[in-house]
Parts: sequence; C-alpha cells; structure tokens
Amino acid sequence: MSSYDVVIIGSGPGGYVSAIRCAQLGLKTAIIEKYNTLGGTCLNVGCIPSKALLDSSEHFHNATHNFSEHGIELKGLKANIKQMIQRKNDVVSQTCAGVKFLMDKNKIDVHTGVGSFVDKNTVKITAVDGKETQITGKNIIIATGSKPNYFPGMEPDKKRIITSTEALNLQEIPKKMLVIGAGVIGLELGSVYGRLGTEIEVIEFAPTILPTMDSSIGKEFTKILKKEGFKFQMEHRVQKVENKGKSVILTALNKKNEEVTFEADYCLVAVGRKAYTEGLALENAGLSANQRGQVEVNDHLQTTTPNIYAIGDVVRGAMLAHKAEEEGVYVAELIAGQKPHLNYNLIPGVVYTWPEVAAVGKTEEELKAAGVEYKVGNFPIKALGRARASMDTGGFIKILADKTTDEVLGVHMIAARAADLIMEAVTAMEYRASAEDMARICHPHPTYSEGVKEAALAATENRALHV
Repeated sequence: MSSYDVVIIGSGPGGYVSAIRCAQLGLKTAIIEKYNTLGGTCLNVGCIPSKALLDSSEHFHNATHNFSEHGIELKGLKANIKQMIQRKNDVVSQTCAGVKFLMDKNKIDVHTGVGSFVDKNTVKITAVDGKETQITGKNIIIATGSKPNYFPGMEPDKKRIITSTEALNLQEIPKKMLVIGAGVIGLELGSVYGRLGTEIEVIEFAPTILPTMDSSIGKEFTKILKKEGFKFQMEHRVQKVENKGKSVILTALNKKNEEVTFEADYCLVAVGRKAYTEGLALENAGLSANQRGQVEVNDHLQTTTPNIYAIGDVVRGAMLAHKAEEEGVYVAELIAGQKPHLNYNLIPGVVYTWPEVAAVGKTEEELKAAGVEYKVGNFPIKALGRARASMDTGGFIKILADKTTDEVLGVHMIAARAADLIMEAVTAMEYRASAEDMARICHPHPTYSEGVKEAALAATENRALHV
C-alpha cells in the first residue's frame, strides 16, 4: 500500500493546483480522479469549454452584426456548430493534457478511479473495471467539486431538457431555447446560442437577473441583453418541464399565480450547482455532509477530522474555480507549516458574456444592510473614446467607497474586458486603497481602464473628467 504526505480526491482546479503546491513544498503527493482526463468540471465541462464557445459565438455575432460598420463586407456567412464544438473539444483536450504534464513535471502520482474513505487515513480507489486498490495519506484533501442542480419538475433527460454539460455539445443550433435561471451559467450559455440565432427566453424565480450581484448590474444588464434579443420572464415559478419529442413544454406560475406555458426546442436547466460528495463514504472518516451535500470546515478549511481538509465547491462560499485554487494553495501551505492568507471578500466574480460583468467586494445592498455609510462613483462606458472606437459602449463602472475614510469597499462593472479590468480593483482593495488612490494613478489612453479611474474620480468629490 502506497503512503503519501497528502492525498487529494478530485483533480479540478482546486485539487490539481493544491497538488502542485504540495509537491513544490516537498510533500509526497497523490491525486485521485474518477475520469480518464484531469481537470474536473472546469476544464472538461465548465469554464474552459464554455469560454471557447462564447468566443466562437462572439466572432460570429460580430461578423453578422458589426463588421459592415467597420467596412468589412461578407457574403454567405453561416455558423458551423459542429466545427465550433470540435474547436471547443480541441481546446479542452489541450488544456487537460497540460494538467497531466504538470502532474508528471511535479512528480505527483495520479490514480484513476473513484476515491472513497476506508478510514481517516486510508482511501480506496475503485477503477472502471471494478479493481480496488488502497493508498494512505497523513493528510487528505476533499476536492470533488459540484454537479448541475435542479428542482422537482425540471429533472433533465439530457436530450431536450438539458444541463450545461449537454448544452456544450449540441449538434444543432436550436430555433428557440428556454433557460431556467438568470444566473451566470444561464446567461453565458444563453448568450452562446443567442448569438448564433437562437431565440432565448429566460424563466427566473427572482425579480432580477444575476440576483446575487449589485442590483444596478441586473437592471443595466437586462437592458443590454434585451437589445440582443433575450426575453425575460421574471418572478416565475417553474412547475414542470415536459419533453414532447421534438420540443419541450414548460409550465410555470407567474407573479399573479396564474399558470402559463412556454414552448421551445430545448430547455436548459441552469439553477446553480450542488456539491458532489456522493460515494465518498464520508462516514468512514467520521464526517458527514449537510443538506446541500457540503462538508463543514473551520476557518482553516479543516473538517471535524483534523487531518482531513475540504476545498472548492464542496465547502461554503461561491462556487468559483479561482476560489478553489486559492483554497487549495492555502491548505497546502498550512499543511507545510506556513501561515497562508485568504481574503474571501476579495474573490472576484465574473460573467463572461459580452460585455462582460465583473464585481468584487460589497454590494450597495450589503452596505445598507450593515449600516455602513458610503459614497458612489459611477462612470458610463459610452463616455470612453476607446469604447466608441471598438463599438463596445454598453455598461458602466461603479465604485463604492467608505464615506468617512474613502476606502474602496466594492467595485461593480459591465464593460468590454471587465474580467481583466476587475483585477485593478482587487489589487487596490487588497492594499486597502482609497478611491482617491485609484483616481491618482495614471491610466493609459485610450483604454477601458480609464473607466476605473473615472469612476474613482466620481467617488472622490464627484470629480469625473469625461462625463
């Protein structure tokens, strides 16, 4: 039986990054993955493939709607969905192969099969052919991620009623798609097919889209998506979805409690994700999962069994790949005797539509609820010369700062390249910068980053220069 300093169950971003950091710190490390490819949901059926399709669909959308304005004329333009899917698959294969290279480079043992606890130090690995082996670890990290969630009445059949996994592999462009859920996954995959010509109708229980973000984001982004052809049915409670062979029928109750129906080619169920801890035999290690399938941990990501840790989607907090990575590094360094740092308030959230949506820190609603006095700096993207030059004028950048100290408490934006722009805010906030600090930094012209400076100026005695 092989023995290790650290055994990690799951090879997603949290698991494989943690394994690399453990190896860098001189710990003998093993990683267990039930699938034949490494990378977990993110690399195989999540972040990477969805972004590949988002990029392809955005190119097609621009070619169809914007190229003529730039003086580029095309004839006979059409979307080849099979080639788009193939390119996406190639990107996934290359990325997963890169993770395998990193495992080899760092001398991390990879065990393929389903990992389950025998006791607090022993993990059984069950291969596809049923063969069982066991390994031991002084420390064990649970990094088994999550899977698509659904509620009664909307159970996916993976044919017409689909999850994000199936949406990444459709072999046709639907005429119409219903999307249950106006969160990140629903809006991103809705955008992919909406850009290719699919009519997208979103059914959402909450009164606004992206309900966990600052309310100003939902209001503005709804306007932008409606211009792109999205239809929204807010405050609708889905009762059931039925596969009718070549179509689906969705039945819901609207805010007046009236029964209404919607029909489309496909229905994408995008109501979030749930922790995946089934089959781990947690009880053998003295552990249990809560009602959401999550493992309870303390502030050091340590379970009630001291040598076992849990990270990523299987613990509390946002289900984000980069959050899982940071937690994986944190646990590795903690095991090695270091004193790592992790600031959950400064983990950015991003929606990879176009324009992109990004945020970090507190929302206005959170500040109001906490009784914090704050000031707001807002700057419209259309006021930027760079935005007009590229025809990406939708959105805004909003900075929330403490009314007394001027410390930046939250930054929220809808803008081209917001996924990258948000990092200026994260860096500044990590060093507890004031709005004036950000405003006094010289930004290159013409760029989208000038919008951050202008929003900071707006929060500093309303000093924005270009609006």
